[in-house]
Amino acid sequence: MELLPWAHAVSAGFTLRGWHTWPSGKPLLHFLHGNGFCTRTYEPMLALLTEHFDLWLCDLQGHGQSDHGERFVGWNRNAEAAAEAFRAGREQFGEVPSLACGHSFGGVLSALMMAADPALFQRAVLLDPVLFPPALIALRRGLGLVGLNDHAVAKRAAARRDYWPDRTAAHAGLHNRGMFRGWDETAFEAHISHALRERPGGGVELCCRPSREAEVFRTMPKGLWSSLRRLKTPTRIVYGDRTYPFVIQSARRLAVSNSQVSAHQTAGGHCFMLEHPAAAAAQVVEFLNPRR
Repeated sequence: MELLPWAHAVSAGFTLRGWHTWPSGKPLLHFLHGNGFCTRTYEPMLALLTEHFDLWLCDLQGHGQSDHGERFVGWNRNAEAAAEAFRAGREQFGEVPSLACGHSFGGVLSALMMAADPALFQRAVLLDPVLFPPALIALRRGLGLVGLNDHAVAKRAAARRDYWPDRTAAHAGLHNRGMFRGWDETAFEAHISHALRERPGGGVELCCRPSREAEVFRTMPKGLWSSLRRLKTPTRIVYGDRTYPFVIQSARRLAVSNSQVSAHQTAGGHCFMLEHPAAAAAQVVEFLNPRR
């Protein structure tokens, strides 16, 4: 899979970067990654999708090749920034359909993009999007008002090790542990190759600082469910049968309340597309390119 780099200085005050395939006339698929990862972590799945789509891969603020920026501008502003960069770059692909796909954090941002601009994408697949239920949003908002917005997931992210002497050491230290448990070997290799960078003075470090990953976990999108109710783009949510219970509940809730949304269960956890790249790619193609 040959990828070309792109960069766009967004109005939020930093530069987003990413990759795209050569324009070939196929439908254009916009992809956003999960928190703490980068788009090229998903290369085993994405490589299979190139048979059907051209790709636009965007690393979000502080992830992959994109700027960290002075502060995290939030979920909604990151969705706006990703849409801004996409509009600036999609012209080179011509008059082809635009489609969306995103995992976790990136799945929610994809939904926010579609709610803000229903004409941006013609169809979308959201892979285990972290659609926080209204009760959890209210609870987190209330705790934030009294300065108690930290929680175990954010604390673990903030304490994450972010430096190793070399990639071999990083591979040994992370392999089949924590969030990487059960990953397909090629997906894990892609993460080691692309989600770490050379460190000045030697060694390698995470492209996404643990502090940024924690910031994402400590915050939530604004107006999430009002945005979800406005979705007019045909959308399939695919969630793992071993994912977080709230993801399953929210996916089913949204599918019942919005006729444009359907929900489908598949084998795996929250990162099922990194555990089973080929199966995930087939499900994306099935919905986005039903006349293949």
